Order: sequence, then structure tokens, then C-alpha cells
Amino acid sequence: MTAADAPVVVVTGAGQGLGRAFALDLARRGWQVAVSDLDGDRAAKVAAEIAEAGGTARAFTCDVSDRLQAAGLAAAVADQLGQVVGLVNNAAVFSTLRMGPFEDIEADDWDRVLRVNVTGAFLMCRAFVPAMRSAGYGKVVNISSATVFTGRPGYLHYVTSKAALIGFTRALAAEVGPDGVTVNAITPGSTATEVERETITPDQRQAMAAATALRRVQVPGDLVGAVAFLLSRDSDFITGQTLNVDGGFAYH
Repeated sequence: MTAADAPVVVVTGAGQGLGRAFALDLARRGWQVAVSDLDGDRAAKVAAEIAEAGGTARAFTCDVSDRLQAAGLAAAVADQLGQVVGLVNNAAVFSTLRMGPFEDIEADDWDRVLRVNVTGAFLMCRAFVPAMRSAGYGKVVNISSATVFTGRPGYLHYVTSKAALIGFTRALAAEVGPDGVTVNAITPGSTATEVERETITPDQRQAMAAATALRRVQVPGDLVGAVAFLLSRDSDFITGQTLNVDGGFAYH
């Protein structure tokens, strides 16, 4: 199979953190990767990393919460890479959030988190799933969060948005399943990436690791296999499900 014949996957928020890890791993597995990020420079760097490693990728700048940009992304990816088989809805507002009581969350901040984390996934599916349905096959993986099982305080807007993605996953799976499209979610635990966060100290990170069954800090490499599985043919009869990948912190 040539590079041009390889399946195409779109990863949003792929310029850093988990999205970057998903993009790099999927490229290693033979996917053509559309690296999408709000920051085009970051997307370009990840696409360059993939190319240097011998993979195929294109960088795209996209605000997933913007309907026109989402539609434009779908057209551009189809033109440059071909029919999209997989979509990883990873883009989210999180690392820049500050912890605090819900009374202190400004309405604009609440709206921004829900607009990116939930409406963004909706708009991306609106943009990409119709072609999957027409082709009779496709895979959507939504990146939720294990915080929905613990109700982590201090992040009411974030936890609410990630819980919404689980309902979104179930309802969309039921709707598009007859057309051969599967929709699943992953709930990562607290994961140490290269993205700096002011809301967690090294001691807190270790304490959270100690509370897991596996007793170690979660890293992006712990999640890439789950994403790859849900995008693969091996998961063709799995849909509407939520896979918790947090080292045994919350049991679901």
C-alpha cells in the first residue's frame, strides 16, 4: 500500500499535548494524518515531525468552534489527503483554565469551554461524518475525561463539557450506526504532557499517581493504543462506548 492509499485521520488540537501524541502514533501506524490546531505554527511543527519520521501529514489551522472553519477544514483535507476514515475530537480548553469555585466562573469562560469542548466536536462531526456515511464506513473517537467519574471540584465548566461528550457519543452512535460509522469516547486520567499547567504541582501529580491501581504517572503513550484500537477494524462492532484509560483511578 502506497502512502496515497493509506487511510486518512483528522486529529484536532494536534499541535501539542495528547493531540500531538495521537497524531505521531497514528502516522507511525500508517495513517495519513491531518494535523489540525488553532495554532497553525504548532500544527506545522507536528506535521514536520511526522514527515521527518517517514510518515504522511498535512497541517491545518482551524478553530473547531467556528462552523465555517470546520466546513473549510473538511474540504481542504479531502482535497489534499482524500476521503477521511477517522476523526479524533481532541481539541479542548483545559490547560489554561484556573481551578476555583463555580461561583467564580465567568459566564464568558463557561461559554468558551462549552463552545470549544462540546460544540467543537459537534461541528467537526457535522463537517466530516456525512462523507463517512456516504462511504458506508467511518470512525469517530471523542476525547472526554475521567474527571466525569470523580466529579473533580474546581473545574465545573470543564467536567460538564466532558460529561456532555459522553452523551453526545451515545446519541450520535445510535444515529449513524446503520450507515457503518462508529462513535466512541475515551476518558483519560490526569496525563503528564509537555504542556505546562499551573493547576497541578509535581507533588500533586505524584499523589494522583499513588491513588491509581498502577501507581505511576500517566503519560501520552498510555493512551495512544486505545485511540488506535477504536480507529481500527478490530473495533468495528464497538460503538457508543466509553473506554476509561486512567490506570485504575476511577472504575467504570
